[in-house]
Amino acid sequence: MDDKTCVLVGAPVDCGKRRKGCIMGPDAYRTADIAETITSLGHRVIDMGNIVPGPAAKATSANPLVYALGETIAWTRALSDAAETAAAQGFPIFLGGDHALSLGSVRGVANHAAAQGRPLFVLWVDAHTDLHTPLTSDSGNLHGTPLGYISGSSGFDGFPPMTNPVPAANICMIGLRSVDAAEKAMLRDSEMTGIDMRAIDEHGIARPLSAFVKKVAAANGHLHVSLDVDFLDPSIAPAVGTTVPGGATFREAHLVMEMLSDSGLVTSLDMVELNPFLDERGRTASIMVDLMASLLGRRIFDRPTPVVY
Repeated sequence: MDDKTCVLVGAPVDCGKRRKGCIMGPDAYRTADIAETITSLGHRVIDMGNIVPGPAAKATSANPLVYALGETIAWTRALSDAAETAAAQGFPIFLGGDHALSLGSVRGVANHAAAQGRPLFVLWVDAHTDLHTPLTSDSGNLHGTPLGYISGSSGFDGFPPMTNPVPAANICMIGLRSVDAAEKAMLRDSEMTGIDMRAIDEHGIARPLSAFVKKVAAANGHLHVSLDVDFLDPSIAPAVGTTVPGGATFREAHLVMEMLSDSGLVTSLDMVELNPFLDERGRTASIMVDLMASLLGRRIFDRPTPVVY
């Protein structure tokens, strides 16, 4: 990956679910030497600090289960603006914070891509599809709604309009293993690509990822990667409130990042759902920083390893 300016955007969003702790995520990444790791790879760093949203919006939902709606809307507005600013300066890295931050980060980078006249693609590296809307969620936790929002689903009254929705065919989810019945139906009826852990077990992780990367390259697209801690198996990354057994191994996760680095297509990154309160002496934060390093070009040898698909 060519030398670049990485723009760190602290997004201490902690309203997308009821279990607290993700507010500490951005500073845990800084403590795990994220800036120093980036500069050691030859890149430059701008740290925008932690974004502060405006006052919570006055909003209500027809779904009485919805939690912290007004606060999440305020975060979406603030992070969308910050994402557009950061994308104009370099390679944004959004330090979360729960996955509700992607409502704003993806909206902002989608606007930036549209201004560049290029399509945006999204790789959702996660155990969950996060396809709900505030009206369909049976938990009311809005960290389960970003892909619904960014793809232009209805039901997001009060949120800033998704001016440049990401086409369903431009979205790929990888690592799925916790999908409810409603989301299965939504995915079945859409053009999104969903790669679950069984497919990875049967065919490996490289083949389906390569197919998606080739699609991005053919369209000359921008690629946003949203990396959730729960993509990883909780035995190696325990600091997440939504642990699901059977996740990616350490090497599978690094292979994803290395292949993405080789592609040269990634233009922005979310690092979400880190809850340091649940961590073991910073173990998960350090693993996530290591994965980011692989995305930014760290290798065992100074050449990409040829992969035959």
